[in-house]
Amino acid sequence: MSLQAILLPLFVEVVLTFVLLFCAAPLRTHALRSGAVRPEDIALREPNWPKRATQFANAYANQLELPVLFYVLTILALVTRKAGILFVVLAWIFVVFRLLHAYVHVTNNKVSIRGPLFGMSAVVLAIMWLIYIIQVFTGT
Repeated sequence: MSLQAILLPLFVEVVLTFVLLFCAAPLRTHALRSGAVRPEDIALREPNWPKRATQFANAYANQLELPVLFYVLTILALVTRKAGILFVVLAWIFVVFRLLHAYVHVTNNKVSIRGPLFGMSAVVLAIMWLIYIIQVFTGT
């Protein structure tokens, strides 16, 4: 697989993370400037932000959890030359689930939808890791 094909899903995940960050920041800034939230009400991460700001902030924070394992795996698979077509297909499936998860997080935020999307992305990533571990230990 080409370097671009391997890294493109990772780049999409990175862009998603920055988009969520850059959407959360103005929402929080507006909440502070408008007086809807006082600095002392959120200084220790108390959950006192308005709902919309919280949705984006939580979606952003979520991109810094499970996807970290995706980033590490992508780099390892690239360096060890274990990133074939199956890896790239699974990487795209993972990223699509992450995109859908983030979309639900910042729109209707229905846990009954968001939860399974998160779960599916976790299963796909676990499969990717399992395949990679098997490849490393079997030399395939």
